[in-house]
Amino acid sequence: MKLSQREAEGYFGKPDPKKSGLLIYGADAMRVALKRQQMLAALLGPTAEEEMRLTRMQGADLRSDPTLLLDAIKAVGFFPGPRAVFVEDATDTAAAVITAALEDWKPGDAQIVVTAGQLKASSKLRKGFEGHPTAYAVGLYDDPPSRAEIERNLKQAGLKSIPQDAMSVIGDLASELSPGDFSQTLEKLSLYKRGDTSDVSLEDIEACAPQSTEAALDDVLTVVAEGRSGEIGPLIRRLQAQGTNAVALCIGATRHFRTLYACASDPGGAAQGIGKLRPPVYGKRRDRILRQAQGWGAPKLQTALTVLTDTDLSLRSAGQTAPAMALVERALIRLSMLARSR
Repeated sequence: MKLSQREAEGYFGKPDPKKSGLLIYGADAMRVALKRQQMLAALLGPTAEEEMRLTRMQGADLRSDPTLLLDAIKAVGFFPGPRAVFVEDATDTAAAVITAALEDWKPGDAQIVVTAGQLKASSKLRKGFEGHPTAYAVGLYDDPPSRAEIERNLKQAGLKSIPQDAMSVIGDLASELSPGDFSQTLEKLSLYKRGDTSDVSLEDIEACAPQSTEAALDDVLTVVAEGRSGEIGPLIRRLQAQGTNAVALCIGATRHFRTLYACASDPGGAAQGIGKLRPPVYGKRRDRILRQAQGWGAPKLQTALTVLTDTDLSLRSAGQTAPAMALVERALIRLSMLARSR
């Protein structure tokens, strides 16, 4: 049988031990793995590994030993409680073996839990589970998590007392981050708030959210946008030491000033424009971008984007002989001088 997304969310949290099996498939391996972990923990409890009530095997192993799965589901355990056999990374090459095991499954046997990558509608593995009366198949897609799913993750992480503004930012993070990164962020936030009974604040989230790998680039762009031209040179030397090239610096600067322009040119003003940014910004970075957008204004930001576009074209020109980083540094200094002009 095929479960819808809403039905699947409930089933992962409370699986039926009387069913013969479950297939979870999807293009995002981390998303599939997290749901499989949730389902097995709910089905078997926290001590399944120690009590040997969970057997793991690779889908590829079934080609060399077709009896491996059937022997595992029929094996009698030493400890009482539900049992499961987990088949990881299965493909259609193992469909015949898995389907045969489903057909031979009897009440009291270990439940068959299978994970796979993206499967077509014509997949033999999908058809085997979707057409079986006591087995389920669930396809996971790259849809943003629902509010209920986010709240479940927060509860699982032990996070409480979350105001509306913080919940809104957490929802944005859930949409922008991969499932694995989002799960790690909540775990980090939980540890960060351990022993702290106050509400989760935007500053707490900012401290725990994944930091940009371009932190030094952000420093340069902040200095430029705020007109502190004397600090540009040393920061660019630092970027060079980290391996950043001129083209990457120019692209990063263009992206930053486009963000400022999107805020400043919004009909409702920069304060309204910043709320429309995707991915969203929050915390101190939000305040900094809003201040910069309001200080520059749309006309000067148009000039800045023209300077950066001309610099980018110069960098990519076949006849360019000047040092690339020097060209970008000169452009950034021009922008910082423009920031101070009236």
